[in-house]
Amino acid sequence: MLTKRVIPCLDVRNGRVTKGVKFKNNVDLGDPVEMAVKYSEGGADELVFYDITASAEGRPIDIGMVAAVAKAVRIPFAVGGGIRTVEDMERVILAGAEKISVNSLAVKDPAIIAAGARAFGAQCVVLGMDPVKSPRCPSGYEITTRGFREFTGMDAVEWAKRAADLGAGEIVVNSVDADGTRAGFELTVTRLVAEAVGVPVVASGGAGTPEHLVTVFREAKADAAIVAGMIHTGDYTIAEIKSVMAQRGVPTRLSF
Repeated sequence: MLTKRVIPCLDVRNGRVTKGVKFKNNVDLGDPVEMAVKYSEGGADELVFYDITASAEGRPIDIGMVAAVAKAVRIPFAVGGGIRTVEDMERVILAGAEKISVNSLAVKDPAIIAAGARAFGAQCVVLGMDPVKSPRCPSGYEITTRGFREFTGMDAVEWAKRAADLGAGEIVVNSVDADGTRAGFELTVTRLVAEAVGVPVVASGGAGTPEHLVTVFREAKADAAIVAGMIHTGDYTIAEIKSVMAQRGVPTRLSF
């Protein structure tokens, strides 16, 4: 049985890690490279970095930060934000990242998914999606873009299926409703997407306790889970999270 991955998320703005609730009221948490090293050495399976204002500000991602992280850690990491072209993807990969995450860009130009998969392999292309509960869509969840600034009218499950068909090798389901609340993952939309696609699905938004990860793995069929606030604040370590997972029978990599 494949192990379930625990992935710390570092939202970066102006070269610093930040965290908010439902994409608002962000506070400064520290240096991204230092935090990456801490989590890498603490048992993280992967890392993910989002330059959370790059797309909205119309600027490229901070390649210097990507290169610095690549030199400092020995686990895979994904990068998103400010990626607009295949050339941007190439720069990120050459700087040392293993995966590129596209979100708003993919909604605007779905062909970027196929182009990235052709150029670098599907395993390098991650679709990030920000669904919110909505009665306008058949699944009950609508895709938003630009950090929850725009509602698209797109059904979350249908978009996930289309992205996988285009070549996305992984899909991150970041619930806007649960983001930063630490009240638990949004299980329904995660399960709907996981059941609809044949690629790994990563649950994101709402992790607050190790039991929340156990639940999303068992009940929503997620392959990995992103954690942020619960570890950034020091309430839990990755080792503690994985210990609970192991005790509850969830397969995980114990290397600490």
